[in-house]
Amino acid sequence: MFILSKLLLIAILPLTWVIALLIYALVTKNNRLRIKLLFTGLVLLFLFSVPLLLNTYAKLWRYPAAPLKSGTVYSCAIILGGFGSEKQDSSGYFNSASDRFIQGLKLKATNKASHLLITGGNASINPDGFSEGRWVQSQLKDFNMADSNVLIEGKSRNTIENAAYTKQLLAARHLPPPYLLVTSDFHMRRAMLIFKKSGIDVIPYPCHYIAGVEKQGLYSVLPSAETLHYWELYSKEIVGYVVAAWHKY
Repeated sequence: MFILSKLLLIAILPLTWVIALLIYALVTKNNRLRIKLLFTGLVLLFLFSVPLLLNTYAKLWRYPAAPLKSGTVYSCAIILGGFGSEKQDSSGYFNSASDRFIQGLKLKATNKASHLLITGGNASINPDGFSEGRWVQSQLKDFNMADSNVLIEGKSRNTIENAAYTKQLLAARHLPPPYLLVTSDFHMRRAMLIFKKSGIDVIPYPCHYIAGVEKQGLYSVLPSAETLHYWELYSKEIVGYVVAAWHKY
């Protein structure tokens, strides 16, 4: 299922459709069909490069944040991995999703959560020895964070495994629910589905907003390569959501 989800993602990427249409247009001997394929491919390329379409979709896909109870200290903030990546030399670095890490630390620093649980391993099809969880654990030493307040899970490859291993850690430490679930805005809908189906009582705490929050202006109808890249993230969420809905927990 893990490998199948990776392959399915490639098949539904908007850029994959565009490339397939353009290649077909190059090899077909039917001139009328060639024109139709080229036109369709260019239209799709334009639509999926326009921020306006992405922002509209992002607002519809968004899982709303839940207000935190005033004065309540939650037992644990669960921070989903994906904010730490592997360098060529097998060391790690904080990537563009590091707002997950920042918001998790903020919850602990402002006494909104007494514990942090960071879950993430290696999502590569051919993983080596790098583990995001273990790398983050080494980084936390620079933040003077007490080991007793941090739980690390470094084996999971996807969100389904995040939930499974997290459930075991929470039970072992006897931390009472509900828990704060910290992950990227675009990922929250799938994460909430998985954690709820896994029997974990979580409150959504989205962060790392990449679309659907900024004011719309003239730029929103102008093509952007960045927008095309962001569709890859949302396409991944569609595949992951379908897989999660059918998965047996």
